[in-house]
Amino acid sequence: MGKIGAAAMAVAMAASMLACAPASPRSAHTDSYLVFYADQAGARSAVERAGARFVSDEPKLGYLVAEGDRSLPDRLDGDPAVAGVSTDGVIGFAAAVPAAVPAAGMPDVSSMTRNGDPAKAEPLARRQWDMKMIGADRANAAQPGSKKVLVGVIDTGVDGKHPDIAPNFNRELSRNFVTDIPKDADGEELDGPCEVKSCKDPVDVDDDGHGTHVAGTIAAPVNGIGIAGVAPNVQIVNLRAGQDSGFFFLKASLDALTYAADIGVDVVNMSYYVDPWLFNCADNQADSKKQRQQQRAIVTGMQRALDYARGKGVTLISALGNGSTDLGHPRSDTGSPNYPPGREKTRRVDNSCINVPAESKGVISVAAVAPSGTKAGYSDYGLEQTDLSAPGGDVSDGTGLAVTRSILAPAPEHVLRATGKLDDDGSPNTSEVVRDCTAGPCSYYQYLDGTSMAAPHATGVAALLISRFGKPGQGGLHLDPATVEKYLYGTATQKACPASYPLDHKCEGDKARNGFFGRGVVDAFKAATFQP
Repeated sequence: MGKIGAAAMAVAMAASMLACAPASPRSAHTDSYLVFYADQAGARSAVERAGARFVSDEPKLGYLVAEGDRSLPDRLDGDPAVAGVSTDGVIGFAAAVPAAVPAAGMPDVSSMTRNGDPAKAEPLARRQWDMKMIGADRANAAQPGSKKVLVGVIDTGVDGKHPDIAPNFNRELSRNFVTDIPKDADGEELDGPCEVKSCKDPVDVDDDGHGTHVAGTIAAPVNGIGIAGVAPNVQIVNLRAGQDSGFFFLKASLDALTYAADIGVDVVNMSYYVDPWLFNCADNQADSKKQRQQQRAIVTGMQRALDYARGKGVTLISALGNGSTDLGHPRSDTGSPNYPPGREKTRRVDNSCINVPAESKGVISVAAVAPSGTKAGYSDYGLEQTDLSAPGGDVSDGTGLAVTRSILAPAPEHVLRATGKLDDDGSPNTSEVVRDCTAGPCSYYQYLDGTSMAAPHATGVAALLISRFGKPGQGGLHLDPATVEKYLYGTATQKACPASYPLDHKCEGDKARNGFFGRGVVDAFKAATFQP
C-alpha cells in the first residue's frame, strides 16, 4: 500500500505488486488475468480473438479468468465489452506501525482491570485507553453483543487458537482464500517456506499477526484473560485474503467478499488498501494502456464485490489509510507503481483518482485518533473521504515517544518468536509486546498504530448495533447496512476541527462532519444504550 507516514517518524511500509507469482503454476510466459466485462459474451470473444485461453466465468461479480501473455491487456484495451483487466496478482498490503519505542514509565498493571478493581474484569484492561475513549468498558455490561452476529475479518488470517480469541472464533465458517507463495516471480522470498505440505494454511492460522490484532480489538471475550474487545460476545469469521507476507491478491479479496455475502456475515472489517497504485486513475495519460487497464480493473472489480456484499446485507468498514494525506485534494503521486521496486514515477493526480476500498462506494471509512483525541499524524483525512474516526494510536502524541499510546491487542506467539520479540523462555524483549499469564497458559499482545487499528473499533460498534436491532436472518441476525450506517453516525461523538494542528494538514468542514473526524468518534456506550 505504498509508504505510510507518521508525525514524528518516517515509517516505510512494504508495498505490494501485481506482478507476483500467482498461486498456481503456469508457463513462465503466461499470466492469469481477471477480465471484468460490460458484456460477458463480447468479453469472452475478445479474449479468444486476442489469443488467450478462457478459464472460467464469475457471473456474480462479472469477470472472466483468462490465461494469456503479457500483451493481453493492451490487446483488450478499447474493447467496449471489457471494463478492465488485471493480472491475478497482489493488490494490497496490511498496514500497521509497530510501536517499538520505550514504554515511558508505564507501570505493570497486568493485575488491574478497567475500573481499577482486580476482581472484576480483564488483566490488561488498564492498558486499553482506546476502549475507555469510546465507552466500550461501560458498553460491555449493557450490551456485550450476540453470538448470532457474524463479523468477517478480511485480513492476513486469525490465530483462532489464541486464548483471547478462541471462545469467539467460528472455525466452521472460516475460510482461507490464499495459498502460500514461497518466492515471487523474480525468485525473491515472498511468504517464505510453506508451513504445511499443501502450502494452504489452516483457517485458524495467522503467520503475520495483523489480522489477529484486528480480530481481538473487535471481539476478544471477557474471560479473565488479557483484554476485552468492543463486542466481546460476537463471533469472528476468518476470511483470509492476505498472504503470510501481508500482501493481498485481487481474486482472494473478491472471493472473500462474495463468500461473506453468501453465508450471511453481518459486517466485514477491511484494514488494508490496494496497491501498486496509491491512487487508482481510470485514464491518466501518464500511465501506459496496461497500467490504465489495471487500475480500472481494481476499481471495477472491488466495487462489484463490495456492491454484491452490501446488497446481501454486509456492512462494509475500511481503514482510511496511513499516508498522512488529504485524499480530497491529491496533487501528485510519486510512489506508484511501487512494485517492482524502482518503477515509481511522478504523475499528477486529482480527486477522480481513488484509494480502494476506502473511497469505494458503500464503504464506511475510518480515520485514526490519538489518545489525546486529535487526529493521528499518520492518518489520511478528507471531507468527502472520512466517514468516522476511532482510536488508532500514535506513539508521538505528547512529549517524546510512548508505546502505551498505541493499541494493544492479541498477537500470535509463533509470530513474535519468529520475529525475535520473545526470549527463549517466552519473556518479551521489547516494550511493544505484553505477556499475560494470570489465568493459566500465557497469552501475548502487541502494541500497534494505524488506521488498521481504528477500523475494528468501528466494526465492533457496528456489531453491537446489529446485536441490538438485528432481526432473524441468514447467518443469525440481519440489519440493513444503511440502518447500521445511520446508527453508527447517529451515536458517534461529534468533534470539531481543531483550532491548530502540528502538521500542515487542513481540516475542512464543521462539527457535524469534517475531514479529520468525519461524523465523529465512534461511541460503543451510546450504541449499546441509545433508543432510535
